[in-house]
Amino acid sequence: MGFRYSGSEKDKSSRWKIFLFFASSKHVVMWEFIDEVEVGLPTSLGCPPPCVLLFLMLMMFLLQVKNATNQIVMNCADIDIITASYAPEGDEEVHATGFNYQNEDEKVTLSFPSTLQKGTGTLKIDFVGELNDKMKGFYRSKYTTPTGDTRYAAVTQFEATDARRAFPCWDEPAIKATFDISLVVPKDRVALSNMNVIDRKPYPDDENLVEVKFARTPIMSTYLVAFVVGEYDFVETRSLDGVLVRVYTPVGKAEQGKFALEVAAKTLPFYKDYFNVPYPLPKIDLIAIADFAAGAMENWGLVTYRETALLIDPKNSCSSSRQWVALVVGHELAHQWFGNLVTMEWWTHLWLNEGFASWIEYLCVDHCFPEYDIWTQFVSADYTRAQELDALDNSHPIEVSVGHPSEVDEIFDAISYSKGASVIRMLHDYIGDEDFRKGMNLYLTKFLQKNAATEDLWESLEKASGKPIAAVMNTWTKQMGFPLIYVEAEQQEDDKVLKLVQKKFCASGPYAGEDFPMWMVPISICTSDDPTSAKMQVLMDKPELTLVLKDVKPDQWVKLNLGTVGFYRTQYSPDMLESLIPAIKDLSLPPVDRLGLQNDLFSLARAGIISTVEVLKVMEAFVNEPNYTVWSDLSCNLEILSTLLSHTDFYEEIQVFVKDVFSPIGERLGWDPKPGEGHLDALLRGLVLGKLGKAGHKATLEEARRRFKDHVEGKNILSADLRSPVYVTILKHGDSATLDTMLKLHKQADMQEEKNRIERVLGAISQPELIQKVLTFALSEEVRPQDTVSVIGGVAGGSKQGRKAAWKFVRDNWEELYNRYQGGFLISRLIKLTVDGFANDKMAAEVKAFFESHPAPSAERTVQQCCENILLNAAWLKRDSEDIHQFFLHRKGPPPTTA
Repeated sequence: MGFRYSGSEKDKSSRWKIFLFFASSKHVVMWEFIDEVEVGLPTSLGCPPPCVLLFLMLMMFLLQVKNATNQIVMNCADIDIITASYAPEGDEEVHATGFNYQNEDEKVTLSFPSTLQKGTGTLKIDFVGELNDKMKGFYRSKYTTPTGDTRYAAVTQFEATDARRAFPCWDEPAIKATFDISLVVPKDRVALSNMNVIDRKPYPDDENLVEVKFARTPIMSTYLVAFVVGEYDFVETRSLDGVLVRVYTPVGKAEQGKFALEVAAKTLPFYKDYFNVPYPLPKIDLIAIADFAAGAMENWGLVTYRETALLIDPKNSCSSSRQWVALVVGHELAHQWFGNLVTMEWWTHLWLNEGFASWIEYLCVDHCFPEYDIWTQFVSADYTRAQELDALDNSHPIEVSVGHPSEVDEIFDAISYSKGASVIRMLHDYIGDEDFRKGMNLYLTKFLQKNAATEDLWESLEKASGKPIAAVMNTWTKQMGFPLIYVEAEQQEDDKVLKLVQKKFCASGPYAGEDFPMWMVPISICTSDDPTSAKMQVLMDKPELTLVLKDVKPDQWVKLNLGTVGFYRTQYSPDMLESLIPAIKDLSLPPVDRLGLQNDLFSLARAGIISTVEVLKVMEAFVNEPNYTVWSDLSCNLEILSTLLSHTDFYEEIQVFVKDVFSPIGERLGWDPKPGEGHLDALLRGLVLGKLGKAGHKATLEEARRRFKDHVEGKNILSADLRSPVYVTILKHGDSATLDTMLKLHKQADMQEEKNRIERVLGAISQPELIQKVLTFALSEEVRPQDTVSVIGGVAGGSKQGRKAAWKFVRDNWEELYNRYQGGFLISRLIKLTVDGFANDKMAAEVKAFFESHPAPSAERTVQQCCENILLNAAWLKRDSEDIHQFFLHRKGPPPTTA
């Protein structure tokens, strides 16, 4: 692999010449080639575990020494340098005499016996590193061949700060360079990197190896460098603008790459047109990696994915998987411009990358698949998720100071992604699409192949729109939280006078802080006269605002936040809310507004601002609801309430309520698709049947068992869209034989999507000894490392007993779990999924105490958020449980009298 630095704000010109080899041993053996065992050949032929897999590199850097020095400091982690030397241009080579590793700071200092004078020169480094199993840096990914052999691929994952685990470098986003990459690999393996192959020739010292040389990359950051060595098939096409697009799949599964290929080929021209900036590379590869921590990674020209985020089997993939693949492909390809072509200056501005890509992926999918109604789904998937986290005292601003690498990992969360996307969506609506696109083009062309900060984006959008973008958006990105807008109306003849008051929304109840944070809020208002267009739009830039809506009759309702675009919650006066309920029942309020209204009410109840019973009454108004996303959000909120009430002795009552709410739509949908149905109908059917089945709806349970039996016996294979609801239903009400059958199906499954589908629902099983069996399975070789988290999380979310068992299991196996996931977002996800459902003060103290004695630096904020959530759950339960119980009792009517 080679590296060439070319012009950035931190001008440090360098060219790296690196040859990459592999070595293997039970101990560290440095200068030994891999003997064709560890990368792509069966473990049975050598190096049985435990073993250490090594890679060797020879690197050369062309450096510019700005000031005379006898030391060079670089980022370096888990690497042993063998030799290093510096040769000034036209002068003799000087060998480094010392390598001082600062492991905590992930740096190494190279010391030279004489002063290196100002000017250019060549730094050469020989070193050895470990091909690790941590799914970060340069690591090994285990896979199984079609013949059943276990083999390894060698792959990279460098974001945020793990390029330093593959080679010593200046591992910061603002220190950009061009890279010349060469890989020496077994001749029967596929070798890929960011750029196209320009030469492939036999390696002179070994007839079984080849040297693959790639074209020079554009100027780019270290975290975007990538290389992969392994066995893959591919499908290919060219986009309308001539870019070669390939999707690499496991051997024998090329067919499963066609859907992602189609999406990618449509997406590249869409982004080129939207940004008015062409994709700058000659090719783009999308590759499915077996062991992969994130969903995907946007390496320039070589995008890596989990198999489930890229592969679609036409017969065995469900509708939600197709949608997920489309979104992830759209997200990662957006980064090719927004992140790769123009990169954030420092990790403080991570949200610029992730928030923007998380917004425009929906724009792209809406373009490719308008039938998905994807913007309504955005509100449920991203907007409300971000608000849930951002209402906590332990949230953080979108822009957050970052120092140590462990702090970078903490901000790959719903604030950077989902809140970032939501405020971009609000900004796009405020500016208008035409000016927004002009501003984006200004930004991308001004900072092409450079680095930028949040302020640079605001400046470009302000120039394009003429609106006070920086002033507005600073209130959203530099302070955490968001406002609650309280609104009341007064009729004055033919006009309605609205009084709006904004205060910070807090998950713990009415804001009582001494300061008064304020946001500049784009407010839109619609009425029953035309629910789909704004009667008034205004920028609320003060704590209180009075507005006059002309010609709005007393019997007309008024609603704020048309389209649920503004990132705020709304609390209506009782009479205004009452007037909106008929608009839910008769569907005159658009779906996204029905969803937003219900979600606001639920959050207000969680915070203790209104009664939970009020929300339950409103939920009953959704009996005629046809929209999938509205039902999905309703379902999520009922699941939260079910989890809370699992701590009471009337848990079964909410299951009755769930059955009552979901039965009518379940009966209308039935089990089998009807002519003319589409994507959203399939999603809705799966959601509703799964909800009814888990709740114990008799007819649903009986039909699920019948269909499952036919499926297992091969008489009538379940459609992919019905598998999750059937699996969760039969497990929730199943026994040891049911679990054994599911584990057998898991073992037989050839597709990772099916394995994951089963893994996510195993936790629904209710018997204590079977819960333990599932938890043990989670850490077995049967489950890929990245998927263990969802198995444990499924147990914790499956039942009260499961939650306790999962928390004990995590504590008992903490060393192994932390060693596997430390320094990445999976450790945060594991903690959140395991403990978030508890609801008493004692558990909050227990969780806090455990992580004080077992620190997880990259998950510190997650632990604080979880403890806060547990205390909030406890307060909610104490405050509302009796009223909820009485509501359920009264719904059933008075008890029968006895003679």
